[in-house]
Amino acid sequence: MKRDALTLLRDPVTMAPLELEVFEADGNEIIEGLLTCETRWYPITRGVPRLLTGDVRGDYSAFVEKHGLQDRLGFEPTSQPPASSQVETNKTFSDKWRRFKNYGFEAEHQKFLGGWFAKKFGLSSADELPGFYRQAESVLEIGPGSGFNTRFMAEHCPGPVVSIDISEAADTTYGNVGSMPNTHVVQADCNLIPCEDDTFDFAIADGVLHHTPDTRKATEAVYRKVRPGGRFFFYVYRQMGAARQFCDQYLRKHLSPLDPEACYQACEGITEMGRELSRLNATITLEKGIPLLGIPPGEHNVQRLLYYNFLKCFWNDAFDWETNNMVNFDWYHPHDAWQHTEDEVRGWLRDFGVTDYAINDANPNGISVLLRKPD
Repeated sequence: MKRDALTLLRDPVTMAPLELEVFEADGNEIIEGLLTCETRWYPITRGVPRLLTGDVRGDYSAFVEKHGLQDRLGFEPTSQPPASSQVETNKTFSDKWRRFKNYGFEAEHQKFLGGWFAKKFGLSSADELPGFYRQAESVLEIGPGSGFNTRFMAEHCPGPVVSIDISEAADTTYGNVGSMPNTHVVQADCNLIPCEDDTFDFAIADGVLHHTPDTRKATEAVYRKVRPGGRFFFYVYRQMGAARQFCDQYLRKHLSPLDPEACYQACEGITEMGRELSRLNATITLEKGIPLLGIPPGEHNVQRLLYYNFLKCFWNDAFDWETNNMVNFDWYHPHDAWQHTEDEVRGWLRDFGVTDYAINDANPNGISVLLRKPD
């Protein structure tokens, strides 16, 4: 954590300013420290401030003992409140980003992901991404994962980039981009973002909000942090056709309760199927389509036809086997993985008072929204 992050961070419950004590530092980076406010306190460990509350907070009794804080703070309670679904979802993404720390940093990944972001933002090509980010003086990123996009944004945004993740992905992000002068990585809940409302020029939550207990509530929580006139991009899962929904629900019922390693292994058959279908490079033409299953008429790549309408069996030649398998794991293991209709999302925007927005057709699996908050 950098010292100047204190000007941005607030208590996630009351929005009161935080006081800082430094226990260990490396230049401008605070490796271990303490943030306090009224009766609450939050540790800084391994360079990351941990501004979590409730059942996702963790046990910091060892931190208290290490720094002799028993008389001031007391040990963490031995009993925890009942675990929410977010605790289970955190296990998925903490494990995922411990394993895939280099995701997005390889040249092959960057070419694919650059084009992917351009489509989501409604840009003509990845060449426009630097200019897109330069329009923002400050950025709030929810769910940075490995931090590959954090780095790209920080290279082109003239001001601070604050990246927030509720899981231990925050450690991976910090390890990859924490040394950049304008990055601030925080472990926090996107429903309790420890920053003041109306602060950021741009907020981005790419494929994150549907992994919370309530997608709409999480979307609104991030939206509040965008300044009037600022922009907010989010991508959420689209409600798929009946056959795909059945397969998703059936597989999640059996795969989500597994420990991560067992789920990775169980997904290998799905990944193999995606690879072999891709190798066919075959297409079929449907004159009528099947509207009840959401299948339109026209020419269809066979792998994509199955992928979008029956079974998510991801495969991309830009990735190695483990990364392709991770993408399928990412779909089937998280406890919360809500799907939404476009009408539903438009209803949220009406409720927020948003009229200036675009829903970009990036792919059939998701809904990509880029909005501007009213002045």
